[in-house]
Formats: sequence, structure tokens, C-alpha cells
Amino acid sequence: MKSMNCNGKLIDLSSPKVMGVLNITPDSFFDGGKYKNETAIISQVKKMLGEGATFIDVGAYSSRPGAKHISVKEELERILPVIKLLINEFPDILISIDTFRSEVAKSCINSGACIVNDISGGAMDTSMFNTVAELQVPYIIMHMQGIPQNMQKNPIYKNVVKDVLYYFSKKIKELRSLGMNDIIADPGFGFGKTTEHNYKLLNNLDLFKNLEIPTLVGLSRKSMLYKPLKLTAEKALNATTSANTIALLNGANILRVHDVKEAKEVVTLYQTMQNAT
Repeated sequence: MKSMNCNGKLIDLSSPKVMGVLNITPDSFFDGGKYKNETAIISQVKKMLGEGATFIDVGAYSSRPGAKHISVKEELERILPVIKLLINEFPDILISIDTFRSEVAKSCINSGACIVNDISGGAMDTSMFNTVAELQVPYIIMHMQGIPQNMQKNPIYKNVVKDVLYYFSKKIKELRSLGMNDIIADPGFGFGKTTEHNYKLLNNLDLFKNLEIPTLVGLSRKSMLYKPLKLTAEKALNATTSANTIALLNGANILRVHDVKEAKEVVTLYQTMQNAT
């Protein structure tokens, strides 16, 4: 299935889309603490929408390696005012909620968001699958070994590509049994994986087509890109563009990024090439 229903709007994913990231966390790995007030939030979202983002992914819980744990109450206090602000400012906006908590997901969807993006694939909240099935909203299910606080300690796989694909096939089956329609797979680059694991997944991303659901990739400014180049996240835009190009060539449907303009340019050139064949 290469489309999904967001707030009654059918989004065609046969042409790749860009998801812009809005972190309202003080400790995100790249842009933590940047968007603290209404003016900064509106300005950044206006910029991302203007540059061609189809979705805006809002997160209030940092999932970087070793991230600080916060309560449900604190997450809701951070995120709900932002959802309401964005819906008020941009009535047609398609908001994705980056949370692994069913209570947060439900509150945000009821406030106008239309996608749930769960880094834990239901593992960190056993009510999540039933909640998204009840809400009938698109659900991005990510693969992560461990939890953010320990995921990068010592990730081990028999065969990372086979293991991750098997994980998705099981989760998809479970979600389908609950009546879920729109499911998107995110291989979880950098979540409980070594640099080698990440590149094996990127190199074999085309195999994810066998799951028969759309694939989202989040490669933006990650350590798998800047560490081999001996750079920092701040200097990894060119590396991100290169990785996003590889991802599209290998079948990705959604690029989750901090830099929308550059990702949209990748999509445009990719589509130009596709149309020329």
C-alpha cells in the first residue's frame, strides 16, 4: 500500500515525501533547546512547510542515546500546547507525534495530530497497538534494540537485515489482526545498531518492499554519517543528502529530516530521473 489517510486526506506515497522534524526537547542530539517559544516554533514550521515538507514530526521526549527519561505528565505539558499552536496557525498541517506512550498519542490525535510515530514499536507501552487501532491513524513503527538509555551499549544481531525484517513481519501481522490499515516501517537507523549494522540496512533497504508497506528513513545528521567522516552533526548536511539519495534509490517513501529544503531537492532530482526512464 503506497498511500495513507491523514485526517481524511489521502497522501500518495508512490512519490516520496519529506517529514520535517520539530524537536521541542531541551536535549535532542542536534537541535535540542532551539525551539522554546511560540515565535521560534511558528517560524521554523512555516519555513519547513514552505520548503516542501508534507508532514511535521513533533517530539517532546528525546530519544538520543543515553537520553534523560521524563514523565507522561511532562511530555504532555510540553507537546499539547505546541499541537494546538500549530493547528491554529496552520489549519491544514499534517502533524506526526513522536511518542512511544499511548496516552500521549491519544491526547495529541484528539488535539488534531494525525500520525503516531513510535520509536519502540509498541514495546515500551503495551497499550499502544490497541490505541492506534482504535484511533485508526497512520502508525510509524520503528525498530529499536533496547531502550534509548541503553540501546547503544552493545547491539548484537545474527543477521541485522533478516532480524529487522522478521521483527516487522511479526509486528505487521499483530497490527493487521487488530484492524490497522496504515502502517509505515522505519528501520531505526542509529537505534540499537552499530555503524556497520546501519550501513547493512541502508544497503539492503530495497528488501523492505517485501513487507508491502511504505518505508520511512531517519538518517538526518546521525553519527553513522558524521563519525566515518570525522565530522559533527552540525557539519553533516552533505552526508545527510548523500544518505537520503541512497535511501530513495533503495525504495524509501518518506525522508524524516531536519533540513527540508535539501531533502526536497533530493526528491525532485530522484523523481526527474524516474520520469526519464
